[in-house]
Amino acid sequence: MTSSWMRRLAALGMVAALSAPAAAATQLTGAGSSFDYPFFSKAFYIYSQKNPDVTVNYQSIGSGGGIQQFTAKNVDFGATDVPMNAEELSRAGQPVLQIPVTLGGAAVAYNLPGVTTMIRLTRQVIADIYLGKILKWNDPAIARLNKGVNLPDMAIVVVHRSDGSGTSYMFTDFLSHVSPEWKSKVGVGKSVSWPAPSSVGAKGNEGVAGQVRSTPGAIGYVELAYVVENKMPAAIIENKAGKWVSCAEDTVAASAATKPEVSATNFSIVDAAGADSYPIASYSWVVIYKKPADAARAKMLYGVLSWLVGPQGQSNAKSVDYVPLPKNVQAAALGTLKQMQH
Repeated sequence: MTSSWMRRLAALGMVAALSAPAAAATQLTGAGSSFDYPFFSKAFYIYSQKNPDVTVNYQSIGSGGGIQQFTAKNVDFGATDVPMNAEELSRAGQPVLQIPVTLGGAAVAYNLPGVTTMIRLTRQVIADIYLGKILKWNDPAIARLNKGVNLPDMAIVVVHRSDGSGTSYMFTDFLSHVSPEWKSKVGVGKSVSWPAPSSVGAKGNEGVAGQVRSTPGAIGYVELAYVVENKMPAAIIENKAGKWVSCAEDTVAASAATKPEVSATNFSIVDAAGADSYPIASYSWVVIYKKPADAARAKMLYGVLSWLVGPQGQSNAKSVDYVPLPKNVQAAALGTLKQMQH
């Protein structure tokens, strides 16, 4: 947990609830997506206030780690920004339910000392930066988009996730949509080989945010809640419709609105059409076993997750810079959850 988030949660009286051990019979455990962590922190705290006999211990270790811990049956649920694929599901050894839990966006944050104007980047320019084809901030391709901005003659430090990351999957999915070269040379994945010569890895959204903040000239993809909390500047991006948009709740919601039906096999909303759509947006998912071995824990888990994906849980999303699930997606999530045998 970043010190910034720790201070914010402490102010809400939430740190003790998140870190204090609970009786084993009442503590559920989850692990995975750092993308989800701020939303989960608030939502699970509120749930435990309403239901003192149940606490949720969630570890922000990245989507890849969450799937590993879930498959190893070390946690009650995993969280991932990309649903488990067929190979991962086969390794689970028993039927798995995959349920959307929230919507968010990845901002393209940067560190440019002395530059106070929000910079503009096209989708292709972002791809060329991550391909290592644009190496300096005053490159003509960036300067053309930012007339009147005194861009420094400074090397671009490309920051990416070092762990298996659903946020990386979303970002590389976006890059693959906008750049045929990225799609053929690098592709989409939770972990990829990053081609830019200045590439630097950091663990979790927390780590990428910290690396960008501490490195002049850095650029990195960071979930919106971390950018807002750390007061980081983020690029205004030209979307597929040719409109300039910032990463914000309404532009992420606009992306989701272009795809009314989502499923664990048809989930991507990156580079969506529509004038207001932010191009780097994604659903995030919880994975659970359809028939957990422990019936009592299964009943508690069902209670927590049905609250989380329903109107009460989703009402907490905006306060920590996420987007509530659309009502039809909430209904579908609750329908999937009811398949759980408890």
